Amino acid sequence: MNYYNYFTEIEDTFVRRRAKHLMLSPLDWALIESWQERQIPLHVVLRAIESVFDVFDRSKSVRTIKGLMYCREEVEAQFAEWSERQVGRADETDKTAAPEFSRGQIEKHITEAIEKLSSSSNKALSEDLSRAATRLQELLDDLTDDHEAIDGSLSDIERLIDRSLIHNTDAETFKLIKKKAASELKEYRSGMEKTAYENTIQLIVLKKLREEADIPRLGLFYL
Repeated sequence: MNYYNYFTEIEDTFVRRRAKHLMLSPLDWALIESWQERQIPLHVVLRAIESVFDVFDRSKSVRTIKGLMYCREEVEAQFAEWSERQVGRADETDKTAAPEFSRGQIEKHITEAIEKLSSSSNKALSEDLSRAATRLQELLDDLTDDHEAIDGSLSDIERLIDRSLIHNTDAETFKLIKKKAASELKEYRSGMEKTAYENTIQLIVLKKLREEADIPRLGLFYL
């Protein structure tokens, strides 16, 4: 699936329906990432969000929908229905068109990432960040016009960095960050499947670790 615009489409739909500008929280972004990683089609997520707001608007409630977590249950329900309809069918191709990136934009994105990783003063991560920077340079030197392949390579390199972040964070700090993430999810945990809950916790933790280490995101979405 080509999901370069997956995040922005979901954010735009949520903000439009809420009728108030509201920055998505780290929890919301982690939730979107979990949907993306599970390959929940964009059209399913958008339809679910629209359905939630349609029902909410008819209820004339004085409350407001503050975050995407309010839509999570409907996304899961509609994804389950969509998945059932796919049984016995050939795999459907996602129709979401990937936006065009110029070669210059991609080169600039990768170059800036190399510079950022190379200038890091984090000694614990230095060896792995150096490896990541080298792989980025190799990707840059052999750059093609296959955006999907480029994004796949960037994701592989980012996973290398993620593993290093987890491995090089001391146990106590990691425990505290994970505890905070669990606290953010506390009111939603009872309605989440175990795998979805654990994946969301990990995404929140990794986001926090990246922020503390000042590590840039590498995917083309972050261009």
